[in-house]
Amino acid sequence: MRGVTGARAPMTLEIRRRAFLQMLALGAAGVGMRADWASAADADSVTIAWPNDIPTWDPNQRFSPDSQPIFKMVFDQPISQDPQLRLVPHLMKSWELAPDALSMQVELRDDAVFHNGDSVTTEDFRYTFFERVKSGSKLDTANSWKKVQEIEIHSPTKATMRFSDATPTAPQWMAFLGSYVVPKKYLESVGVEGFVKKPIGSGPYRLVDYELNSRMIFERNDRYWGPKPRIARVTIQIVKDPSARIAAIQSGQVDLTVNVPVREALRFQQEAGFAGELNPMTRVVLLQVRNDLAFADDNVRLAAHHAIDKEALSKAFYGGAAVALSVPATPGTPGYLADFQFKHDPNRAKELLAKSGFGPDKPAKIGFASTNGQFPSDYDIARAIVQMWKRVGIEANLEVIEYGKYFELNRGSKLPEATLYSWENSTGDPEMFAGNLLNPKLPFSAWKDMAVGDKVVALMNVADYDTRIAGYKALNKFAVETGATIPLLQSVQTLVRKKGLTYTKYGNGWVLPQSMAWS
Repeated sequence: MRGVTGARAPMTLEIRRRAFLQMLALGAAGVGMRADWASAADADSVTIAWPNDIPTWDPNQRFSPDSQPIFKMVFDQPISQDPQLRLVPHLMKSWELAPDALSMQVELRDDAVFHNGDSVTTEDFRYTFFERVKSGSKLDTANSWKKVQEIEIHSPTKATMRFSDATPTAPQWMAFLGSYVVPKKYLESVGVEGFVKKPIGSGPYRLVDYELNSRMIFERNDRYWGPKPRIARVTIQIVKDPSARIAAIQSGQVDLTVNVPVREALRFQQEAGFAGELNPMTRVVLLQVRNDLAFADDNVRLAAHHAIDKEALSKAFYGGAAVALSVPATPGTPGYLADFQFKHDPNRAKELLAKSGFGPDKPAKIGFASTNGQFPSDYDIARAIVQMWKRVGIEANLEVIEYGKYFELNRGSKLPEATLYSWENSTGDPEMFAGNLLNPKLPFSAWKDMAVGDKVVALMNVADYDTRIAGYKALNKFAVETGATIPLLQSVQTLVRKKGLTYTKYGNGWVLPQSMAWS
């Protein structure tokens, strides 16, 4: 998208990009530059190196976890979360889910406005969560909100959502992927194409310039209904290569970056003027698993899991900071099982493979995919797993895929037998872990067998909280023992920033410019 402009006319893209790439080259070559040299013009500006671009500026269209902090700059959700991940009011002042989870009453704020000055009302709320979903548009929110049967408007601020089946996680979904209120009047007037070219929301920043896979520029929304950001201007540079992100922060071209190798984050802890961080978060590093191809054999899937030494992976690539997991849930979240362990047992892996006629001399052959630089040490972890598998009798053909390609392949059921992925769940609720991961009826699951899927679908309609959580704990154990998922580690976010730049840490790894300030 080009042509999103603000009050300040930026330099031409070519000059800006050439200067940025030259600085990266200098940094990578080891040219000494002062670490405290700020690329920002003043204390009102921040420049961030981010690993990937967003898939679209329609925030309802694609569930891209790493895009959420960017979307939250421009758009608002009905409900948000505090740093400890508790649900807190946002565009919604209040909500009340019925005991049977078949309806939810909501009340919106009366002082929120979109960037064009239009008020945010229940008309926009109904449009976002009902009309767009029912229109047949290709939106990921059509999956998360498919149970919405009607939204009854009582006033510009009050409405009642009615669901076709129990929807116990409606409040959690209001704070999760894709649930951003979009302006009905504006979107219908310019169409989806016009909206993605010039998006407007009610968030704390306005997008003023954007170049695909290059950079984004945002300016503070001074009419924002909530606390005004202290940073007036934010530039996000898209830098996919982790070594280039390191060069950018080292040279002073950017003020903060994420998802760098752990060793680099640890190194920056010792460098004057910088802070390097390893922050555990509610993401699970796991293997997305198919139930067909070579993994149609239960013995091969379970052998692949027993062969992986998760503690060794944590020590080698995360300095021991990443918790080894036996279920697809992180410690402290409702679906976690502290008393269940799926053991690292290479001998058991060999026994299982032998039952199916495989071994080191006659290996089972599988496909294996991984990103490179999307999350810390992803490709290094994948290579280590390949070697662990080789020792027991599994030969994996490792291929590197782009982050965006992962979603395309998964939707088309074209992932290989195993894919290394960091599964995001900012809410911590088990539905957003195992529920989405293992529901064959949703586009997020690589697993398509209904023996597990039927259990998931049933749990999504359970209104009672305690019964639902107990069900997900049992499902997590069953799914792992079936080989439907291979959880590895609690994900750790690596972050490097200039020491004078502060921000609010969230348990789900959100890095929000609206929480940043220069000290």
